[in-house]
Amino acid sequence: MKSDKKRIALVVIFLAEVGLAALTWRDIRNRPAEEIRGSKRLWRIISTINPGNSVAYWLVGRRYGRPGQPEEH
Repeated sequence: MKSDKKRIALVVIFLAEVGLAALTWRDIRNRPAEEIRGSKRLWRIISTINPGNSVAYWLVGRRYGRPGQPEEH
């Protein structure tokens, strides 16, 4: 029984990581380069290496705010 629960947990975690990576790649593809900190290519590579890096893209890699507004420093 315990191994079945562990297996299910691993499958759920794996699917969540794949889903987050897919959303990250779709956002990188559709978002203009000026709305991303760093290069799109770099973020694709980084987000592929480790699932936590997809979270980093959402927290750090995207520029939030109104389009056309300069970013505050």
